[in-house]
Amino acid sequence: MLKKRITPCLDIKNGRTVKGINFEGLVDAGDPVELAKIYSQNGADELVFLDITATHEGRKTMLEMVKNVALSINIPFTVGGGISSLEDAALLLKNGADKISVNSSAVKNPNLIKELAQKFGNQCVVIAIDAKLIDNKWKVFLNGGRIETDLELFAWAKEAVNLGAGEILFTSMDHDGTKNGFALEALKKMSEIVNVPIIASGGCGNMQHFKDVFLESKVDAALAASVFHFGEIKIPDLKTYLKTNNIEIR
Repeated sequence: MLKKRITPCLDIKNGRTVKGINFEGLVDAGDPVELAKIYSQNGADELVFLDITATHEGRKTMLEMVKNVALSINIPFTVGGGISSLEDAALLLKNGADKISVNSSAVKNPNLIKELAQKFGNQCVVIAIDAKLIDNKWKVFLNGGRIETDLELFAWAKEAVNLGAGEILFTSMDHDGTKNGFALEALKKMSEIVNVPIIASGGCGNMQHFKDVFLESKVDAALAASVFHFGEIKIPDLKTYLKTNNIEIR
């Protein structure tokens, strides 16, 4: 069995790490490069960097910051935000990203997933999906949660994998920042539908939530932000806790 991964996430806006609740009410959480360095030194298994307003503002991901983060860490590094072409992805990979995360542009142009996978390999392509439960149906949202689509979460995840996605990063907008736990039922269902690694995102508030998501769904990684940024959970303590609960961790 693959060992589970602990993944801090840096949501970036205006050059700073931010965190909100249900994608709103963003507060400052520190300098991205400094936080990245701390996570790398303290045993994080990988890092996700999301330029959360790049698509909405119609611009590309902050290249200089990606480069600075990459230079300060020695763990796998996934970058997302404003990626809409092979050229965008190539530039980020050249500047230190190990994987690229695509969300809105993949929905608008699903063929982009196939092109990215053929050019850089499936292992480099993470499809991020932001979804919210509306009338008992998980609907996919774009542009940092601003635009509702007609796409259904599980159908889109399956299609993305068929097109070449090597990993799915699913964020429950309903759970995001609430610290009430991950969307376990949805994650359980998704892990039965797709055969690629899944990163769970949205809702982590304590160590038990990590334990629950690893034991109750087949996700490969659990992503969190504010509990790490504000020192509520220390990664070495979390790994010790998970190991004592018989969860194989990196």
